[in-house]
Amino acid sequence: MNPLKTSVPFRLSPLSLAIALVPLTHPVFAQDSDTRLQPVVVEAEQEKAPLLGGSGVSADAVRVLRPATSDTASLLRDVPGLNLNAAGGVSSLPSIHGLADDRLRIKIDGMDLIASCPNHMNPPLSYLDPSNVGTLQVFAGITPVSLGGDSIGGTIIADTVSPEFAVAGEQLSKGELGAFYRSNNDAYGGNAAATFANEAFSINYNGSWSQADNYTAGDDFKDSKATGRIGHTLPLDEVGSTAYDTQNHTLNMAFRNGEDQFEAKLGYQKMDEQLYPNQRMDLLDNEQKRINLGWLRDFDWGGLEVRTYYEEVDHFMDFGDDKRIWYGSASGGAMAENGTPCPSIGPDCAYGMPMYSESDTTGVAVKVDIDLSADELLRVGAEYQRYRLDDYWEASGANMWPGTFLNINDGERDRMAVFGEWESQLDKQWLALLGVRYERVTTDAGDVRGYDQTASGPPTFQQEDADAFNAQDRDKTDNNWDFTALTRYNHDANLDIELGVARKVRSPNLYERYTWSSWMMAAEMNNFVGDGNGYVGDIDLEPEKAYTGSVTFDWHSADRSWELKATPYYTRVEGYIDAVAFNPMMFLDDQFNVLQYKNQSARLYGIDLSGHMPLTHNAWGEWGLEGLINYTDGENRDTDDELYNIMPLNGRFTLTHKLGGWDNRVEWVLVDAKDDGSDVRNEIETSGYGLVNLRASHSWKQVRVDFGVENLLDKFYDLPTGGAYLGQGTTMSMRMGPEWGTAVPGMGRSIYAGVNVSF
Repeated sequence: MNPLKTSVPFRLSPLSLAIALVPLTHPVFAQDSDTRLQPVVVEAEQEKAPLLGGSGVSADAVRVLRPATSDTASLLRDVPGLNLNAAGGVSSLPSIHGLADDRLRIKIDGMDLIASCPNHMNPPLSYLDPSNVGTLQVFAGITPVSLGGDSIGGTIIADTVSPEFAVAGEQLSKGELGAFYRSNNDAYGGNAAATFANEAFSINYNGSWSQADNYTAGDDFKDSKATGRIGHTLPLDEVGSTAYDTQNHTLNMAFRNGEDQFEAKLGYQKMDEQLYPNQRMDLLDNEQKRINLGWLRDFDWGGLEVRTYYEEVDHFMDFGDDKRIWYGSASGGAMAENGTPCPSIGPDCAYGMPMYSESDTTGVAVKVDIDLSADELLRVGAEYQRYRLDDYWEASGANMWPGTFLNINDGERDRMAVFGEWESQLDKQWLALLGVRYERVTTDAGDVRGYDQTASGPPTFQQEDADAFNAQDRDKTDNNWDFTALTRYNHDANLDIELGVARKVRSPNLYERYTWSSWMMAAEMNNFVGDGNGYVGDIDLEPEKAYTGSVTFDWHSADRSWELKATPYYTRVEGYIDAVAFNPMMFLDDQFNVLQYKNQSARLYGIDLSGHMPLTHNAWGEWGLEGLINYTDGENRDTDDELYNIMPLNGRFTLTHKLGGWDNRVEWVLVDAKDDGSDVRNEIETSGYGLVNLRASHSWKQVRVDFGVENLLDKFYDLPTGGAYLGQGTTMSMRMGPEWGTAVPGMGRSIYAGVNVSF
């Protein structure tokens, strides 16, 4: 524990948090129930097709949080069972019941996007700005097979604003301009949107830009100001490598003719930088281009949706401004506090470590909804995705001289899937959904090489590792089967019960299977979990197979003015891809190490509690309470070790107030201490904490103003799933770089304001 940290531990218990939600069950608000079993749907503009198991964020919540964040994933913070693993400023990774990143299926406008980076710095939701969110849906754990596949934790469905058409004989034109400012990290940006439509054609543009400097924590948390660069230091409370600069643009066009609707959605991102406090590298350029074509048609018997898409990503990493960039003996050596610029690049001097990832993704999806009767629906569909990846690192001198390191060469990952799903309103009380999905996943990669083809023996072993990898059969085929069974029972006017079981399967990603070098410097550049360790893949990894059961008790009034939901769940994962020491003889406690991905067995269980209730409605306005509690426990059943990056017990409680055009909130965030993390990853312990946030907004007919304060009391706290702090210094060196044991702190007090004008 760093002695400079002054936070006071805050302890929670499941019982104390549960008690806080007991008032939300008060029956005084009960009314007669509508017997129609309506699903919980996340929507900001347009209602989605009803499916069991869904939850998410309301349109009001999206509007409230937009000026406070540029990270679309953070809009999901109030979804039961969902937490965020910290990464870059606009790229946090959603985690559902302790399962994150590639264990979730994340779709944007029907596209399956893939993080094409050894550190997953460009996850799917980073391509969607909060200002361009149309709808968000979250399916936690038990996901309908029509929305799942190649995932075990759940599905997140994000869509941009749906097409709008004018009534016959008229034209529609409207737009929006917005801007925001946040004080802590001097963040600012803006967004613009415009729509033009007639009864047959619609075109919409949405653009956004945001920029931020490093943020500061609530107190000093480190004992060095050095960045590895002469003349550049950071204050002891400044969290290095948290700045970003990004822009996103979308152009959506739609044409309808009778029962047919055709869509073309174009997207472009240019991210000039996104620095990472828990990675040894930084994103210094990311360019994405995508096109998404769709055909939707209604028939007397149901509906058809056909979609095809293409995505191209060019990604570049190196050391950002807060990390050392000159290396080698001529720059002062690894022990020097700062790297001295060298007169020339060569065997004794290196400038940076340029890393490139290039990928392209092509996909086709067909889904047919068949109305078997008024109360019975059959969904069938097929999907195909083709993914190609090249990950290579150009030599920049010193021990990276003279060749190009091929991390993943000609990487291939192709998916072909078919599914069938039956949904039926059995009677006024019972709704059922059954589904089966078959998915064939094939992966392959070409021959690799290290920087120096002659390098053998200590300390690099580049040639030995490359030869061993190239000698193996790398062509792998997985035949994966998913099954889902869900049912909802409307017990009475105030209680619904939803039960579900599922078998879900995920094949390893390319980095889990095909990263090959055990050389410490190369391994530590392959790390998408942010723990500071280095990782080596395993060609023989098998798919993860998850078996999940859950039940949701939903107590509510008929008009849902008050509601309490409780969802206990249990998941067992066979073949869970965890980590082991690559060389047990060299493994050190309380240090960063080289690890290797390995199939093991795991179990996760927990409970989600959420609810809301009105308090009073008087001359001073409408007052209410909202509450959320998440608890997850994860364990490796083979080693009895804790699973990595499991969010401790946490809760969020909100006092709401509305009066006229005012919408105000006081939030209390509580997080328990994390004192039992993953031993094999030497996970850093964190203290418990409590935060207070204030939010206020006022809406007129065409103008909305938002302002607030996050972390009102300027509390210091560490992010429990923020990983290891690597935001400054000699980050290339595992043993001589940033010391193990410092977690990434959260942001101190920040005042924000935003304005949106519609016309």
